[in-house]
Amino acid sequence: MIQVKMFDKEHEKDLEFAVNRFLRKLEDEDVLDIKYQVTVDVDRDEQVYCFSAMVMYKA
Repeated sequence: MIQVKMFDKEHEKDLEFAVNRFLRKLEDEDVLDIKYQVTVDVDRDEQVYCFSAMVMYKA
């Protein structure tokens, strides 16, 4: 069965840590793909970043 795991963090290092921690639980051959996205918004002269990733894997 193919499944996905979603990650959403405010800082890129937090996303990196969370994805790497999850990947340690999987075998290399079970990871099918990883999609990465960065979204930026401006809120009252402040830039707000959202870093997200989706890991597709075999369960």
